[in-house]
Amino acid sequence: MSEHTHSQEKHITSYKTYFIVWVALMVLTFVTVYISYLDFGQLNIVIAMVVASIKAGAVALFFMHLKFEDSITWLFALFPIALLFLLIGMTILDTFTRIFPI
Repeated sequence: MSEHTHSQEKHITSYKTYFIVWVALMVLTFVTVYISYLDFGQLNIVIAMVVASIKAGAVALFFMHLKFEDSITWLFALFPIALLFLLIGMTILDTFTRIFPI
């Protein structure tokens, strides 16, 4: 029989780190709500999406422990995001052809 010697390191994150991330998420939530009451024109949605992306990144890094994972896990985590940007980009290109016919 062969013995498998996989070394799996335990990643222990302190409660202090979780609390700091939680406070940051709460502050960013209040920023999102505050921004929604201001009028930046069409930049409102862009600002809201940037704040939401920062919050999603914090959740993925700390609460989903992606910060401590290997490169293949990062690949599986980032691949759907790349597909999302591709889908949004193709939709925008299609929208421009419908608004301004060639």
